[in-house]
Amino acid sequence: MVIRKMKIRFTKRNMVRFLKWAGIVLGSLIIVFFLLNWIFPLPDKIEYSTIVTDSKGEVINAYLTHDQKWRMKTELNEISPLLRKTIVAKEDKYFYSHPGINLAAIARAFFKNIFRMKTTSGASTITMQVARALEHRKRNIGSKVIEMFRAFQLELKYSKSEILQMYLNLVPYGGNIEGVKSASILYFNKNPDHLSLAEITALSIIPNRPSSLVIGKNNDLILKERNKWLRKFGDENIFAKKEIENAMAEPLTATRGTVPHYLSHLSYKLKKRGGDRIQTNINMNTQLKIEKLVEDHVRTLRLKNIKNAAVVVIDNNTHKVIAYVGSSDFHDTTDGGQVNGASAIREPGSTLKPLLYGLCIDEGLETPKMVVTDVGVNYAGYSPENYDKKFNGYVTVEYALEHSLNIPAVKSLKMLGKDKLVQKLAACDFKQIKKDQSKLGLSMILGGCGTTLEELTGLFSAFANNGVYVSPAYTQSDTNFKKVTLISPAANYMVTDILSRINRPDFPLNWQATEHMPKIAWKTGTSYGRRDAWSIGYNKNYTVGVWIGNFSGTGSAELSGANVATPLLFKIFNTIDYDSDQEWFSIPGNCEQRKVCSETGLLPTDHCTNIVMDYFIPMISSAKTCDNWQEIMVSPNEKISYCKNCVPENGYKEKWYKIIDPEMQAWMEENKIAYEKIPPHNPECEKIFKEGLPVITSPNNNSEYLINIKDKEPLQLICKTSNDVSKVYWYVNNKFYKSSSAGEKQFFIPEEGPVKISCTDDKGRNRDIWIKVRYVNL
Repeated sequence: MVIRKMKIRFTKRNMVRFLKWAGIVLGSLIIVFFLLNWIFPLPDKIEYSTIVTDSKGEVINAYLTHDQKWRMKTELNEISPLLRKTIVAKEDKYFYSHPGINLAAIARAFFKNIFRMKTTSGASTITMQVARALEHRKRNIGSKVIEMFRAFQLELKYSKSEILQMYLNLVPYGGNIEGVKSASILYFNKNPDHLSLAEITALSIIPNRPSSLVIGKNNDLILKERNKWLRKFGDENIFAKKEIENAMAEPLTATRGTVPHYLSHLSYKLKKRGGDRIQTNINMNTQLKIEKLVEDHVRTLRLKNIKNAAVVVIDNNTHKVIAYVGSSDFHDTTDGGQVNGASAIREPGSTLKPLLYGLCIDEGLETPKMVVTDVGVNYAGYSPENYDKKFNGYVTVEYALEHSLNIPAVKSLKMLGKDKLVQKLAACDFKQIKKDQSKLGLSMILGGCGTTLEELTGLFSAFANNGVYVSPAYTQSDTNFKKVTLISPAANYMVTDILSRINRPDFPLNWQATEHMPKIAWKTGTSYGRRDAWSIGYNKNYTVGVWIGNFSGTGSAELSGANVATPLLFKIFNTIDYDSDQEWFSIPGNCEQRKVCSETGLLPTDHCTNIVMDYFIPMISSAKTCDNWQEIMVSPNEKISYCKNCVPENGYKEKWYKIIDPEMQAWMEENKIAYEKIPPHNPECEKIFKEGLPVITSPNNNSEYLINIKDKEPLQLICKTSNDVSKVYWYVNNKFYKSSSAGEKQFFIPEEGPVKISCTDDKGRNRDIWIKVRYVNL
């Protein structure tokens, strides 16, 4: 009995001692593990192939990793229950219960290999296979120990789902293909979550023998191995009998395909942002249709030495870019097909004019029916010309925009101030304009600046959004939309109303397919030297931007926005929005109509006989009344006019005359247009002609000026006037030169010889000087 008690006591003592030492050993191992984990961190940085997907998540482009592998990342949501179940059943059925290594499997493999004197069974878990893929080593006992250590590290850091995801991303499938997503796309042309049981099983056996089991070469052998595993799955009741039968009946005809390379320009652009998965908003059905339209359209232009085009399409309801074509053919080497025409900086031609007129309307400077003059002007040596080199005299603002007249646009920008236009464009991320804003001048409204098709299409989408710019979304992660109010809804409606009219000169010749074409508003543009042709249109559904030209910068006599770019614009709208019954933009609440004089666009007076309706913004638009008719006191023979200071007591009469500015008088005389002139003022009037005459301070009277014939520098025109003068008119050799505000400096390049310079103020007072000009070689 004593001996028995001693044995029990001894056994308990040993057990305590054993547990104590076991705890010490286990604690030491844990400490050693964490120390080694700190010294040898897990090498888990994986470089994946950049993939680009369309709006549905389908892969449309991809790029090799730096080690030239197709290693596409399989996202967790792409691991279907079927894929998860199949892989775990085949590779590691105890995956969800072991801590990274399977001791029972290791023991079983050890004894099998010992008894058979060769390696016949492995014990690598999915976690250990991930460790091996992260850190390639020679296969020996030392490497196996390291794999086990790395497996513990993986289990410590990642969840089981994440470890399975890493396995599916790293498993080799022969050649330079790694990961189930790369394999499913290259072999079966589908995403991994769409794979069938037969396809998953076929792929699962390749990593064991990637060099001898090559899909497309060894399909019969792969089919045999696949069916072997499918029968095993059936025997173990992993899948239902019917599922197994269907899978075994499925043929294996797959071969290695190629990675899709659609949307090449935008894919490369977005790849620069970084990331291994770029989810675009591209609608591939729309994209492919537009690519075909662009290719066919450019083919018809090649005989005219026009070789390229670019298109951007924005869905106005979502602000997403749904189509993007950078060139007519990415693989064309004759004119740099790999150049991205949609993001290239080009001269915008007249495409900025709609925004300018909208801003002028909001400032109360103009309304659609307001009359402006289209005659020659000169701003500090800058003399813009119209596209057809002609002047049109009196025109309305809407006519100027419809016909894309240059001179009224330059005058409007002068009134508005170019900084206001630049600020709006800079707020819309016009990068080159923002960069050059201190250098830009009045010529920017005619194309004297740098923009891209992306920027212009985004700008025009604001006109489809009540004048509010919303930054276009190129990817599904672009959710922080930038919003900028450009113009009021009322000004926006007026601009859209003008741009939607079809009876205008930039309507393409011989275009007859408008019967079912959706109603759109559009603006064309042609850059200097005919290097760029633009046409950008919009309706409630879409905004479409079209650029056509040559990446080499070569111009073409046939290149114009109206006849080259607009036909393609119309074809695109006919394709993506054919026969649309979408309602048009409605008149906003702050946009009203009023009667105005058709000769000035101002509120009519009793002497206005031609009245029209015009849009205006209450409390903003000018309330000035028409002043183009004035009652003048003249002599009975109508050869002399009088003012209140010189009118005789009798022997005169009062007559109404139309007031015409000197610049318009010069244009009318040049074009032989008759008009009734106001008689010259009474030469005996002391008030007008003896006091307050303008004084020309530059150039100096009776002076000689030498001008370098190779570099003609303009002379400066400056005058001093009375306080009651607001405007002066300059004449050179008795020909009208230009008008300006009193005190404003002007410049001109004189002809050689004697030159007469005259300055007349708005009271009719005049001063003449003479200078002599000689051209010399300096």
